[in-house]
Amino acid sequence: MIPRGSSDPYYDLIDDFDLIVSSFQSQYGLRLSKELPQGMKWDEFRDLLIGIGPDTALGRVVEIRSENSKEILESFTPEQHRIRNEWRIKHIQDLAKTMSKEEMDTVMNGFKDMFFSMAGLHAITKKMAGGKNY
Repeated sequence: MIPRGSSDPYYDLIDDFDLIVSSFQSQYGLRLSKELPQGMKWDEFRDLLIGIGPDTALGRVVEIRSENSKEILESFTPEQHRIRNEWRIKHIQDLAKTMSKEEMDTVMNGFKDMFFSMAGLHAITKKMAGGKNY
């Protein structure tokens, strides 16, 4: 599922608009509150948004939301974990609205396997289940 109008699965054009505004100001010196009403075209806005760098508010949040490295996740602050976990929960809820039960079960089993693996429990649970994933 792609968030509202975004091809990047780690931000939402509506919910993250404050981060987008801040990032445009810091990276490009553009105030969207002036640029959008004066007629900034969608293509221009999209192109600038795609170019937002990692040293902006949006860039830092996207980096947190998209992190999957176990080593890096272990060094996350409680706030970084909160940001990442809230995004994952929202993403799952959005997926649940558009998926069949079977598709959702597959996704949830994938998350369960990932969490077991991160905790070092995957081999143990697989052995206990007789080779089946639970």
